[in-house]
Amino acid sequence: MKIHPKLTQIVVLALLATSTLPLAAKELPDPDGKPADMTKKVKVFIIMGQSNTLEMGKVKGDKEGSLERAVKTENLYPFMVDNAGNWTTRKDVRNVHVMGSGGPGKTSDKRNDWLTVSGGKIGIETGIGHQLGNALDAPVLILKSSIGNRSLGWDLLPPGSPRHEVETTEKKTGKKITLVTPAYNDEVRYPSWTKGEVPEPPKHNWHAGLQYEGDVARAQAVLKNLDKYYPGATEYEVAGFLWWQGDKDRYNAAHSAMYEKNLHQLLKALRKEFNAPKAKMVVATLGQTNKDTASGNEKLILDGMFAFGKAHKGDVATVYTHPLSMGSSSNAHYGGNAKTYMNVGLGMGQAMAVLLSAGNK
Repeated sequence: MKIHPKLTQIVVLALLATSTLPLAAKELPDPDGKPADMTKKVKVFIIMGQSNTLEMGKVKGDKEGSLERAVKTENLYPFMVDNAGNWTTRKDVRNVHVMGSGGPGKTSDKRNDWLTVSGGKIGIETGIGHQLGNALDAPVLILKSSIGNRSLGWDLLPPGSPRHEVETTEKKTGKKITLVTPAYNDEVRYPSWTKGEVPEPPKHNWHAGLQYEGDVARAQAVLKNLDKYYPGATEYEVAGFLWWQGDKDRYNAAHSAMYEKNLHQLLKALRKEFNAPKAKMVVATLGQTNKDTASGNEKLILDGMFAFGKAHKGDVATVYTHPLSMGSSSNAHYGGNAKTYMNVGLGMGQAMAVLLSAGNK
């Protein structure tokens, strides 16, 4: 594995909010345009989460926040363009995105191409793909299976998750109440309810964990047809998971409080689903959440993410994205600022590369 000598230091600095990614990104070399060594297994990295894992960063224009301005005017991310000013293409990194609502079934192929800039938007996979393509000698498949408006405590709840009781304060009355979160496969109408109530049956055909089942099945379907998504590939290894989520959970006190426990179960379940007992995981925090001033549900989620990383030292990294975000918030998709999506993707890719490097020592 090829790791830039300053890579580990850069990740640590990013996590501690004492450095910014654009400066570090200048050290990435331009892609050489050569294919990967296809005698090696494809290294698969699965992106999951909600809408901010989708392509939300605007590409065109000369206004602040566009990728074109960032690259051509601000001279950021120089590896993104060649000497003629055209977008570079990585022939060693495949970019795939499959999407569908709910469980296994109808699937839309949103992306199936070599990593480059095409269309009007980019997502975190761009930065992730450049980091991992540079760090690894093996072919890389960035496989995104996600859709928007989904919570970890409900839609993406992994198998094995039990019901939980959470004491909280009701905003309107100030009364102490106990909320109950669903167990995996619970067929209930709401994502949480007050203890003592009989949960209503679902209004639609939905149960806790249905989106998790669908997203996993769609990713598995890609891997079963590997040659369609990575031409010439015959073998693969799921090497890591990348998770950027939490926006929907922050509106539910019980889901926020259970975020760390749900992350533990998520890693366990994903490793089992993809037969990847040693796969690494990178979790990114919500960009607007400042660790020094956070409160309420957002603090619970932030603290849960940090605690999850510490509990799985060497296998999990938590990327603190507040210093990498260029403003706005997760529920507004960071204003569509391409630099936010580039910075967060680069940070997540760096963190994954360091985990893999440490695991090979």
